[in-house]
Amino acid sequence: MDRIELFQVVYTDFTEISYANGCRKAVLMPIIGHTSKLACGWGVGKTGTTEVALRAWRRARETLSGFGIPRSGMIMHHDRDPVYTGYRWTSRLLLKDEVRVSYPLGGAKDNPEMESFNGRFKTEGDSLFCEAQTLAELASMVEKRMAYYNATRRHSSLNHVAFLTFVKSMGVAARVLSFSNSHARRDVEFIRSCVDLPSCPANRVC
Repeated sequence: MDRIELFQVVYTDFTEISYANGCRKAVLMPIIGHTSKLACGWGVGKTGTTEVALRAWRRARETLSGFGIPRSGMIMHHDRDPVYTGYRWTSRLLLKDEVRVSYPLGGAKDNPEMESFNGRFKTEGDSLFCEAQTLAELASMVEKRMAYYNATRRHSSLNHVAFLTFVKSMGVAARVLSFSNSHARRDVEFIRSCVDLPSCPANRVC
């Protein structure tokens, strides 16, 4: 592949994220564009489940539709986690959305783009995530950080401009953006169906 177009390849992976003063861990699954650097979808949950993955992909589908970008022929790159090789995930992507799937040759750790994004995202938001005492609060904080990442944060690979500035310069007009309150409400409603343990004391060192 000589040239990767703006929305041709996306990456994803599960990553652990600490919250509640570092006393608890949740799982984040972002979907990131290779060229665009857009965080087009994400999901937060207690563990890396198919439900979390499909919620992230649903958000990504709506984001891409908002930019008028067809999903057919797009390449999704991720490891061979059981979620990503399971029927519900593969049937959704391969059969319904006609997305091509790519696996790293070097195994689960051979996805440097996602490792780089996850590392930066968690480092930059660490203190804010630690303030979240419940999973629902964490999901709301992730929502805000993703909105900042897409609309404000400058990327060296995009000529030091934010994603939205970059796509406007490319002549891509967004009709609908997925980092909206409707998505946040749906994610929080899903997460509130999970049971959180009592909050960690703010002064506890874990």
